[in-house]
Amino acid sequence: MSPSEKNASSIKTTAKKLGFDFCGIAKAEFLEEEAPRLEEWLNRNYQGQMSYLANHFDKRLDPRKLVPGAKTVVSLAYSYFPEQALPEGPEKIKLAKYAYGEDYHFVIKDKLKTFLEILRKEVGEIEGRVFVDSAPVMERQWAQKAGIGWIGKNSLLLNRKQGSFFFLAELVIDLDVKPDDPITKDYCGTCTKCLDACPTDAILAPQVVDGSKCISYLTIELKEEIPMEFKGKMENWAFGCDICQDVCPWNRFSKPHQESKFDPPAELKGFTNRDWEEMTEETFRKVFKKSPLKRTKFSGISRNVRFLKNG
Repeated sequence: MSPSEKNASSIKTTAKKLGFDFCGIAKAEFLEEEAPRLEEWLNRNYQGQMSYLANHFDKRLDPRKLVPGAKTVVSLAYSYFPEQALPEGPEKIKLAKYAYGEDYHFVIKDKLKTFLEILRKEVGEIEGRVFVDSAPVMERQWAQKAGIGWIGKNSLLLNRKQGSFFFLAELVIDLDVKPDDPITKDYCGTCTKCLDACPTDAILAPQVVDGSKCISYLTIELKEEIPMEFKGKMENWAFGCDICQDVCPWNRFSKPHQESKFDPPAELKGFTNRDWEEMTEETFRKVFKKSPLKRTKFSGISRNVRFLKNG
């Protein structure tokens, strides 16, 4: 076994020990095919108010600009699919499944720091950085390049064994590691369920999403009032949206996560629409103390609930 193969084996063993569902390895290099796609997407202003997506264009396409001397991108997937979804009746106010429990940024980043420490003990000094949706890294593209899955028509990463309900994370390191083969086949075939189901028509074409029309964007990223054109189209999503994932046939293979920190707090399990509508800032701080919902703050959630109620 060559040194790069030994490193790959060590990385994958560590990923499994730390509870990651999938681990793939790719050579750190410039994402040549993605450059024109990203440029066109930005030129069409599909990022809406997410202006940060236009920043650090070169770094977004080349991890060696984030970690000088980087040789390898380790892609990791960590499931958040719940054992049991919160009640989702036609009139029920809903949250995206990833937001049921604690903020994944903190949960997974702690794991990644441990990951790097273990690697350093096993193979010696390594320079590198860990990323969880927190820097200009094209996560889905690297996961595809590392063989974890392919990018579906809804622009999310899909895996044949487990669908798409997982978080992606990366280690960018200066260690020489044998890469995995990329996924080059599109297993979506002729299916268009995600395009057909999107109530705001945000999925314009396969792998082309107008972020400014996406319910997740409208309920999380948008800081102004939600435009009136979306009245009656939000399908009661107050934070994020799972529609294009819920209808995806590959998600029939989703497996419940094993991370207790992603379980919803007891108070949230019994939340009614009235609880959402009458929620005070004090209740918000208590129930969503460590939640991703803190990103919108109390004012943002109140705006979303008000829009749904009056829509």
